[in-house]
Parts: sequence; C-alpha cells; structure tokens
Amino acid sequence: MSDEMLSQEEIEALLRGETLEDFSANTVNPEEEIKVEDHLTPIEIDALGEVGNISFGSSATALSSLLGQKVDITTPSITMINRNRLEQEFPHPYVAVQVEYTTGLSGMNLLVIKQSDAAIIADLMLGGDGVNPRPELSEIQLSAVQEAMNQMMGSAATSMSTVFNQKVDISPPTIDLLNISQNEGTDNIPVDELLVKISFRLRIGELIDSNLMQLLPLKFSKKIVKSLMGETDEPLTAATTTVEPAPVQPPQQQPMQQPTGGQPSIFEQPVQQQAQQQSVYEQPQPVYQQPAYTPPPANVQQAQFASFESANITQAESRNLNMLLDIPLQVTVELGRTNRSVKEILELSSGSIIELDKLAGEPVDILVNSRLIAKGEVVVIDENFGVRITDILSQADRLNNIR
Repeated sequence: MSDEMLSQEEIEALLRGETLEDFSANTVNPEEEIKVEDHLTPIEIDALGEVGNISFGSSATALSSLLGQKVDITTPSITMINRNRLEQEFPHPYVAVQVEYTTGLSGMNLLVIKQSDAAIIADLMLGGDGVNPRPELSEIQLSAVQEAMNQMMGSAATSMSTVFNQKVDISPPTIDLLNISQNEGTDNIPVDELLVKISFRLRIGELIDSNLMQLLPLKFSKKIVKSLMGETDEPLTAATTTVEPAPVQPPQQQPMQQPTGGQPSIFEQPVQQQAQQQSVYEQPQPVYQQPAYTPPPANVQQAQFASFESANITQAESRNLNMLLDIPLQVTVELGRTNRSVKEILELSSGSIIELDKLAGEPVDILVNSRLIAKGEVVVIDENFGVRITDILSQADRLNNIR
C-alpha cells in the first residue's frame, strides 16, 4: 500500500469514474498555457471548426429573422482552456446558456455571451431598437435571450442532423448570469478540467461586434468528431452467441397408484415378471404432441381490376378531372396553439411573448384548408423558412378530417 495521500482533485476524479492514469494525463498546470495541438489532432480541430461553421451559419439566419437585423457569425477559432483559469478567460459579467443534446449526441455545451450584448438582443426581442438597452437583465429579458438562443440551437441541431446523417435534438436550454469573480452561475460550467473553447465573431447590424463563445468538454468534443467520422466507441458488429436447443428429456416415470378395488399395476409386480413383459414402459416414452390444426387450402384467385385506359374516359370526364386538379388549396404550417382570455388578448403589446402548447423541437402540424394531413419539422432554405414532411396521416385519417 502506498504511503502517498490522494489530493482532493484525485478523489473527485475517482468519484467521476476516472482512473488515476487518465487524471494524470489530463492534468495540467493552471499557470501554463494549454496548446490545443497537445490534446486535439489537426483532423479533430478541422472537424470541430467545420461543424461549428455549418451549425452556427444556420443559427445566424434564425437569429436574423428574430431580431430583424443582419446577423453574421464568422468562422470559429478553437483553443483549450483550463477550468481553473475561467476567471481570466471571462473577466466581465456574462450570460451563460446551457444546452444539452438528447438525441443523436449525448453531452452538453455552454454558450457564453457578454451581458451587454445579451441586453441588446433582449431589447430587440422585446420590440426595442437596441440602442440604449438597460444594462441589468430582468427575468423577462433573460427569457427573451433564452428564446433567442433556443431558436439558434434548434436551427443548429437541424443542420447537424444533415451533417451527421441522423436526427440530432436538444433539450430546452437553461440560462443564468455568469460572474466567475463573484462565484455566480458557475454551477452550469462543465466539471471537466480541460474545456474546448470555440469562439465566433458575432455581428448584429451596427449594434454588436463581439464574440459568442461555446465551451465543450474535451471528451464530448472527441465524441462529436467520432460521430462525424462514423466511428463509435463500441464495435459495429456485436458477437452473437449461438444458443443450442436443450435436449428433450423423456418424461420421468411416476409410480401409478392402484385404483381402489382394482388389480395391482405392472409397477407393483416383481422385477423378473416386468422384464418378461413386452410393455411400452421398457423404452423411454416419446413426447407426444397434439397435431397442429391444418386449415383447409384457401381459394386464392387473381385480383381483377377495372381498366383505366384512356378509351374508357370520356372527354367530359377528362375536363371535369382537370377542373378538380386546378382547385387551389390553402396550406398552413401551425407551430402551436394556446388559449387566452379576452383580458389577456387586450393586454398584448409589441414585444409580448405568447407561450404555445408545444416544446421546442416538436413536429409542427401541416394543414390543408384547416385540416390536419401531415407533420414535419421547420428548416431554413436560403434564408427562408420551410418545412420538411416527416409523417403523413393515413388515407383513412385524412378522409375523416375532410368530412
């Protein structure tokens, strides 16, 4: 047994399920500058940059539609930081938004933006011009920033679904004020010692020219690269175990009870007499099964369909069909619904937020003439919103909706 005592950091690493070897390999001196090349290969750095470029490129379009301003998010830069140096990395008050991936990827990341920039975004979300926003963020302003980040990350998840060729979804984000010098909001920061910092240059019109930062645990960053490369931690083909059927055991012979007032059974006779009898009990009794019921052969005939040749369609019927095909229908994509009283409707003003009955990421309803026919998900196509159909109601359900 070693006489060396474990440090508090080593004890916490063991509680997290890490080995001392992994802890020693990932432990760095907080005062030393961490080089990203020491922990990520050039391919991993390029892959993370490409994922961030694609995902936040679509997020810029979604944020531009929300704010009514031109939004640019430039190519990211990737660095490594130590969790003990977060106060030096983030000296000003910030707003931190925690986003957790629930489908496709398993992990969390943290979006960090300056509190002054978040105040401008909140003012624009609430109908202001963003020129002189209040520096302090109230609860409703934090909710506005949270909704903006929710739309951004939802659009980013849709883009990542295309990149990873699988559905990627997120949980509703949580927001908090981050002031590391006052130990405020540090609970949302990942507990990992080494964090990957992906910094984007964020420009919103003439109002904001700052940075939007994304913090990822090092293990989660490598997991993203593996998913992008089509690699998994487990082997693709699992070993199959062949289960051989158990041999059929002959039924054990139970001694038969002598009926009251009858003759003794053959099992009560002497052994010599039993050996001379040619009884069926001298051989192991086979297992008899009741024969399966065999239904009578079905009368199968070839289906006969009516002919749809053009000769059977009259000219008048053709004109009527063309008239039917030219009928315009109104297609509506419904994001959600809610019920409000007359008093609440009269109290609405510019910038009011109405909560719908659907969660972020849920399929939207596609209606034709106010009748539900399909469900889909919202996508962005060349700075325009669109909807990708994911599920179509059955023909019977569509007919019931039309009636």
